[in-house]
Amino acid sequence: MTHAIVARQAGGPEVLTYEDIERPVPGPGQLLVKVGAAGVNFIDTYKRSGTYKVPFPFTPGSEAAGTVEEVGDGVTGFVPGDRVATAEGIYCYADYALVDEAAALPVPHGLDDLTAAALPLQGITAHYLMNSTFKVEPGHTVLLHAGAGGVGLLLIQLLKARGAEVITTVSTDAKEQLAREAGAHHVLRYEGFAARVRDITSGTGADVVYDGVGKDTFDGSLAALRVRGMLVLFGAASGPVPPVDPQRLNAGGSLFLTRPTIGHYLRDAAERRWRSGEVFAAAADGSLKVRIGARYPLVQAAQAHRDLEGRRTTGKVILVP
Repeated sequence: MTHAIVARQAGGPEVLTYEDIERPVPGPGQLLVKVGAAGVNFIDTYKRSGTYKVPFPFTPGSEAAGTVEEVGDGVTGFVPGDRVATAEGIYCYADYALVDEAAALPVPHGLDDLTAAALPLQGITAHYLMNSTFKVEPGHTVLLHAGAGGVGLLLIQLLKARGAEVITTVSTDAKEQLAREAGAHHVLRYEGFAARVRDITSGTGADVVYDGVGKDTFDGSLAALRVRGMLVLFGAASGPVPPVDPQRLNAGGSLFLTRPTIGHYLRDAAERRWRSGEVFAAAADGSLKVRIGARYPLVQAAQAHRDLEGRRTTGKVILVP
């Protein structure tokens, strides 16, 4: 027997319980990974709460790092003892998780399990946002919400290294300090942020807004854009955005609006290796600093969800079996 976090119905964090389960068995093309650390992400809370529909009983978690314990039939690229990470695992809030070989990312020497688990989802998200959803070039002005969050702290660093002017929003003085340490040029509070972006840009507006907050920031994000700017809505930490009249994009300056998801930016092995390779290499050589903001034992998964949803965390939230 082994252990996993199980939700038997949709609900609040209290539905997450620590239970004995049978150890998973890898099927064809799968790896059985002994989990060293699992990442906690807002998508896990959406699934637990019923916002995103999943079958119950349900074990959250798609992000983890650890060591290959067994391999299923047909696996050729990994052997027991290899260290891997993934953003596409199965039921990772557990002692052991299954990972399809195609979704397994080699972990380079020099990265521990906590750092490796902190990078796949948020690091790859930061990578695709700035390299593919909207290609950021030197001189672009970028507004990024929640700059002290897991994606935010990584994306600030990558944007600054690219040569962009980085404006970010935060909710507290402590979070402002973290965003400034990561390299943000301007750190704003949420109230009135669109007008402040206009002031900073001499009335022009931002080339792109990366918005993972959703409902509470959506209107201001549109208002902060320049003519033909793009709003990249990649999350809904404050709740889902209501239906939008496309005419608003015309009125705002022929704006672009997109709602990306990571799966559409991990289309094949080459794309996975490109994105993860660049992010992991930057963390391994120290040019990308990864902040583990909170670490909980696996049995405290419910508290991890409470703190994440309550906006009481910064950087990456990690569970350790």
